Amino acid sequence: PAAVRRAIDALGYPVFVKPARGGSSIGITKVTDPDALDASIEVARRHDPKVVVEALVEAREIECGVLQSQGSAPPDVSVVAEIVVVGEHEFYDFDAKYLDGATRLDRQFAARAFEALSCEGLARVDFFLRPDGSVLVNEVNTMPGFTPTSMFPLVWAASGVDYPTLVNRLLQSALDRPLGLR
Repeated sequence: PAAVRRAIDALGYPVFVKPARGGSSIGITKVTDPDALDASIEVARRHDPKVVVEALVEAREIECGVLQSQGSAPPDVSVVAEIVVVGEHEFYDFDAKYLDGATRLDRQFAARAFEALSCEGLARVDFFLRPDGSVLVNEVNTMPGFTPTSMFPLVWAASGVDYPTLVNRLLQSALDRPLGLR
């Protein structure tokens, strides 16, 4: 525990404590004070025995939807959504994602990450755009949320692909994929 605490302290505060294999920002806590670390780890551990602690990255959060194309064509990429948290949310937590309508879509990036990781079907690729212009791939979510307020269907709607068409594309892509390991 002492070595873990030293490693976390070396990251600097604030940090994010999160379940390693969770989703939808459930169990994530933003920790600004070392005294709150233990309680935040326990919150994360309620969702996963493995916990990740990440340093805060000062950046804009950009998300993009990717859909596998037919044949050997490159994947299709949606317009880009920028996560802009509004209201009383300190970060893009579960409530901001799904309950409060606390985000808005902007435009503009993700097929290379999809192909580099040999993804199939669909993915949502999340980036951090730092103030110096550098881009950091934050996450490739191979099973993104699919509710009416989830970013994946929203970015495709903003790209001109409505929900029924999106579902049909995913079903067709699954039917077209060969069986077995690739």
